[in-house]
Amino acid sequence: MELLEYSLYGPTDGFPVMSLGGSPSTRWKRPEAVEDMAASGLRILIPDRPGYGGSPRRLGRSVADGADDVARLADALGWTTFAVIGGSGGGPHALACAALLPDRVTCCAVVGGIAPLTAEGPEPTDDDEVADPRRSLTAWLAVHDPARFRARFAAGAEQIMAAVAAGGPEFPPAPGSPPGPPARDDAAAMARLTATFGSGSADGCLDDNVAFATPWGFELADVRVPTIIWHGTADERAGRHAVLLTEAIPAAESIQYDGGHVPPSAAYRENSRMVARRNERGWCGSVGSAPCSSSVGRHGRSRLD
Repeated sequence: MELLEYSLYGPTDGFPVMSLGGSPSTRWKRPEAVEDMAASGLRILIPDRPGYGGSPRRLGRSVADGADDVARLADALGWTTFAVIGGSGGGPHALACAALLPDRVTCCAVVGGIAPLTAEGPEPTDDDEVADPRRSLTAWLAVHDPARFRARFAAGAEQIMAAVAAGGPEFPPAPGSPPGPPARDDAAAMARLTATFGSGSADGCLDDNVAFATPWGFELADVRVPTIIWHGTADERAGRHAVLLTEAIPAAESIQYDGGHVPPSAAYRENSRMVARRNERGWCGSVGSAPCSSSVGRHGRSRLD
């Protein structure tokens, strides 16, 4: 029996959505993101993938395993059908749901996601990554040199937390926007940062990257539900992956928003409105039900038999 931690956001009567976070990320979200989810009209479940937050690590998990986890979470909540959204490293897992749960997934949105990566060949250089976005040093290290991967993760996390300690915001501002308030003065913000970039997330991030660079357990051509591939105008890497994804997925369309890797509030709300409209119009299936009580946020755990 396995355990997955999750949080629920948004109105209890909203259309159900599984929102799968990046690498690294956890289910704990900033107040601004919670407000955006509440405004979306959607009932959004955000799980901690194994190795993140309160969900124990699961060695050897594949991208396809994420679809099974989502299906069992949906069963636990009584959700018959649902949409999926995957941000960054959550994108492959959202696509797994779309490919492997076609009778349950109504539509899929990938934001700043990636196509299948490769760990074949020698260690990729920066030029290699530019020439072929499927070649990723991060994923290559996860497969071939986990110790170096962990050292890079720790160095990156240390750099982020040092910037926070110097008075930086919890989250980088969108291009052209002023920074937010110092995160160091907000205990809840510091708890979220520690959960995301603390040493406990290294396992989840390592396992994600191994999964990205090994067989996903399905083909992109298997994705037949309506799929939106979103990326920011300033996110060149995601733009290159968007081309690969839209070429490989029959039902995919590519949309850009103004911003970087993580969408600003306006883009996030537009993405949510598009998901909601597609379900309201019947393009993507019927509405399930969620036996939940809180209209803002609810946290729980599910044991997966």
